[in-house]
Amino acid sequence: MGCAVRLLLPVAAKRLTTARRLSTSTSPPATAVLYDHHGPPDQVLRVAELPAAEIGDRDVCVRMLAAPINPSDLNRVEGVYPVRPPLPAAVAGYEGVGQVHALGGAVDSALLSPGDWVIPSPPSLGTWQTYIVKPASAWHRVRSDVPPQYAATVTVNPLTALRMLQHFVNLTPGDTLVQNGATSIVGQCVIQLAKLHGLRTINIIRDRPGSEEAKDKLKQLGADQVFTESQLDIKNIKSLLGALPEPALGLNCVGGNAASVILKFLRQGGTMVTYGGMSKKPVTVSTSSFIFKDLSLRGFWLQKWMSSDKVEESRTMIDYLLDLVHEGKLKYEMELTPFSDFRLALDKALGKHGSQPKQVLKF
Repeated sequence: MGCAVRLLLPVAAKRLTTARRLSTSTSPPATAVLYDHHGPPDQVLRVAELPAAEIGDRDVCVRMLAAPINPSDLNRVEGVYPVRPPLPAAVAGYEGVGQVHALGGAVDSALLSPGDWVIPSPPSLGTWQTYIVKPASAWHRVRSDVPPQYAATVTVNPLTALRMLQHFVNLTPGDTLVQNGATSIVGQCVIQLAKLHGLRTINIIRDRPGSEEAKDKLKQLGADQVFTESQLDIKNIKSLLGALPEPALGLNCVGGNAASVILKFLRQGGTMVTYGGMSKKPVTVSTSSFIFKDLSLRGFWLQKWMSSDKVEESRTMIDYLLDLVHEGKLKYEMELTPFSDFRLALDKALGKHGSQPKQVLKF
């Protein structure tokens, strides 16, 4: 009899577990940031309560821990980003990290378990809310021994930096790259990742109060050279290279004159990749840049790349980046703000309080 009891115990335990998993058929009600029409974010965004959502057999309910306010998030709200959610009652946000709250009955607990940290992968719209229900395949488990703000922000900016360093030019140790927007999170990640792989960086920042302090911070991250845009307003720009070789790769997120400067730095046959346009000015290229330098101009949009067949590759890269965070080899400036202070975080992200670190909502 005792033996029979021991044999039945695991079966009974399994039935109890299954019952517990199936008993949670809906998520808790969520608090979310929504908008019903496009416009200025500080005017159209609102905080509202959402009803409980049904948890299907293959779904996972996640309690969000943190989510950033990225410029692209604000562009979606404004209606100027190429991919936008349907209106009305669109939930804002695109990336973030959460903790598994409940599993649908058919979800393999060997893949995901309550308490695991997960990120939407590929990123998906609607992360500015306290609970999210999505199919298990939409979530990627990540390590939970890093600060939540890093797990929340690893996909859009650090992954962009790593992908651009690996994809467009075959760089080898000792090669040089040049970038504008170097104080951005992508810029900070480029500097550190380049350093780890034996690459040298020339970094361009805006002329503004505190630019010398910004230069020092970037050099502490591993930047080889840092210049303000006005310092590059000279005829022989390559005289500033010193012992550095001419750059093979340029990364442009600004446009306008800041992009033209990158083209002047590039070596014969070099490549400039544009992944942003913060100045809202076009990239202008001289005829000689094409004819005599044979430069290549490329573009990179992370969302398009991740929407293809690159999900597994991107998840491997994300794990690598979070390993670097855990080892103290990748860091960037952020500020965690409680979700209850969403309006303050939004104002900071909109620049109403001057230059501020990346705002990350803490749920």
